[in-house]
Parts: sequence; C-alpha cells; structure tokens
Amino acid sequence: MGKFKIAVIGTGNVAWHLAPALENAGHTVTEIYSRDYHRAEKIINQLYTAEAKTDLDFSESEAQLYIIAVTDAAISQIADAIILPENSILVHTSGSMPLDVLNYSSASYTGIFYPLQSFSKSRQMDIDEVPFLLESDDQATLQVLRKLAKSLSPHCYVVKSKDRKALHIAAVFASNFTNHMIRIAEEVMRRQGLDFEMLQPLIIEQISKTLEMGAKAAQTGPAVRGDLNVLDMHHQFLNYNDQIAEIYKIVSQDIIDAN
Repeated sequence: MGKFKIAVIGTGNVAWHLAPALENAGHTVTEIYSRDYHRAEKIINQLYTAEAKTDLDFSESEAQLYIIAVTDAAISQIADAIILPENSILVHTSGSMPLDVLNYSSASYTGIFYPLQSFSKSRQMDIDEVPFLLESDDQATLQVLRKLAKSLSPHCYVVKSKDRKALHIAAVFASNFTNHMIRIAEEVMRRQGLDFEMLQPLIIEQISKTLEMGAKAAQTGPAVRGDLNVLDMHHQFLNYNDQIAEIYKIVSQDIIDAN
C-alpha cells in the first residue's frame, strides 16, 4: 500500500505546508480539522477533495492515518478526545513531545511524524529537503510512516523520544536562537539609522562557512580572539538596553570558554 488516506488535525504552519505536500505526493487528504471552520477552509482551498471538520469524531472517516499538527500543549487534549475507526494510526508532529502522549487515544497504533524544519505560512518550502524523524513502538506502523515520509523526502530517520528531545533543543539553538540574534542585530542597526541589508552578505557567508567548515573552525570575532578591549567597548555601547548588553556579555564569555 503505497498511497494513503490521511486526515490532518490542525491548521497551523506545519499543517499548512504538510497537507498540500501529501496531496502532491499522491496521497488523499480526507479531512482538515479545526474548531474554526474558516481556518480549515483556508487549507482545503489548496486541496482537491478534503473536507473541513470542526469536531473530533472521525469514526466514519475513510482515513487510515491521522496526523496531529497542533501546538505541543494541545496534543494530549486532542489525542484524548479524538474518536477514530478501528486499525487507525495516530501520529503527532512535535519535536519535543514524547510518543506516550498518545497513549490514551482511541487509536489502534501510534507514532511520531516530525518534520525537522521551521515553517511559516508566508514562505514556500521545498518539502523534499525536510528531514522527517519517525518513531513507533509497532514495527508495522513504523514501516507505514517510513513509506509516507519517503514519499515526501529522502531524508528519513528513526529517532527515539529521548534523542529527539536533544535534537529539538539543538534545533532551537541552531534556528530559533540564531534568528533571535539576527533580530537583535536588526534592532542595533535600526537604532543607529543603518540599513540592515548591509549585514545580509555577512549572514549568508557565515552560515555557509559554518556548514562547510564546522561551527568551531568557522568562529571569528573579538571573543574568539580574546580582544577584551573591543568586547568592553561593545558592551558599553549596548548599555542603552541592559538585556541585550547581558546577552552580549554571556555569549562572548561562552565563546571565550569554548576556545
């Protein structure tokens, strides 16, 4: 069975990208669930046959696989409330929540189908570049998830919950924290009346160099050089914002300690 009938529970960023990608891979998306009909409708407008659904009774659904793509805090509530047909597979897409959060669902089989990427509705995504991290205690279910993942991307990995937690933490540092640092850089430039575009070639080069050489070898700047005069000058400049000044101090010290 190479193609699946799938219901997607949720209408956030992951669902927004995943539902059309599933259809493009030849699968059938049967339903999109949201408590807000209009949010579900925005996704089904991108699809062929999916219906919007505002309740969690899927007992009459033709779907074989149910993908929970909601916030971490809502997963257990959805899993406990959803009504599923026999032999159904229920998975969630969270990087940090364990498999056992689905233990009390009505599903016959459970698993994790975690796309390791940062999704935004306003930005197109090449789904075939996205790594999918899979988990299930049932080998047959794991094979189904592997087939599904490989229909979307060649980058598929079986990763246990404890390891996925570490990976998710690493992803927060690599992606979310990096983005926040760039946001701070934007603020510094804007406060000084400078064009942030001047920094863009530097950011692109740094990321490319880091991926090519490794982060430790690619590290440059006053902290890795131990240039305390420059570090102190920068810290004083940032005194207009105590929080940013403290971030600069802590990160610079960590770079010094790491080298």
